[in-house]
Amino acid sequence: MKCKFCDKPAFIKLHYPKMYLCEEHFMEYFERKVKRTIERYRLLKPDERVLVVVSGGKDSAVTAHILKKFGYNIECLHINLGIDEYSKKSEGYAVRQCKKLGVPLYIVRVKELLGKGIGGVRTRRPACSYCGLTKRYIFNKFAYDNGFNVVATGHNLDDEASFIFNNLMNWNTQYLAKQGPVTPAGFNGKLVRRIKPLYEVTEREVVAYALANGIQYEMDECPHARGATTLEWKEILNQMEEKRPGTKINFVKGYLKKKGLFEVELCESELRECKICGMPSSGEVCSFCRFWGLEKPMDFRVKE
Repeated sequence: MKCKFCDKPAFIKLHYPKMYLCEEHFMEYFERKVKRTIERYRLLKPDERVLVVVSGGKDSAVTAHILKKFGYNIECLHINLGIDEYSKKSEGYAVRQCKKLGVPLYIVRVKELLGKGIGGVRTRRPACSYCGLTKRYIFNKFAYDNGFNVVATGHNLDDEASFIFNNLMNWNTQYLAKQGPVTPAGFNGKLVRRIKPLYEVTEREVVAYALANGIQYEMDECPHARGATTLEWKEILNQMEEKRPGTKINFVKGYLKKKGLFEVELCESELRECKICGMPSSGEVCSFCRFWGLEKPMDFRVKE
């Protein structure tokens, strides 16, 4: 098949909207969608310092690539989770991705920082649960300590649709009230604004864009993700998308329109400073300090 806009061979077949595109026109299409997302949801201002959290995977690599291409002032943070060979490979990919882009990369290694890596803690909590808690705390604290205006993550449309679906199925209204392409700053700046530039592009489109731009990334799945319910929700949504193209984007956009139906169970006015680290907490001690048993705050300020 040929590209819809020229005589070149098709690089990809899009299911929604249905069309064939060559490599050049696909990249234009993808970048236009991301730029529209940034503008529609007012994710970024031209002069802001942006911290892109890079895992070594495709989504964060594409996020860093495209924000750099758009001319934003980006620096990157990689959180090595201490998961044996998987984390070693992921860090290697993150280093190479940032070197290719010519942007600064900071690395925080969980095992060096906290004594144990993800999966190495004896707890009843699933590894994915405290992994998410750990990553969110570290990248927010790092951004706050170093004066970044915003944190960018690589969540794509498939991630968002499965997250909303999961929380609807379990009626987690606290999460449903706060989900979206941007999480505003709060608590006197200690909660740094978070954005998702890939909010309206599918995982399949991200893979194709990485391929078109020669972006190498970690393809292995985290060993702790096997059996995760989010993967099951993604599979269900993929089946629905196959039968009715456009299901995911319409589901997510519909959620955003009705987001106000969900009550916020925890207002910022109910937050307080953690007595150990001083960061926002719903109790005397924040979840991060409580889980990891910290007795003093961590300082992520980068020394010149």
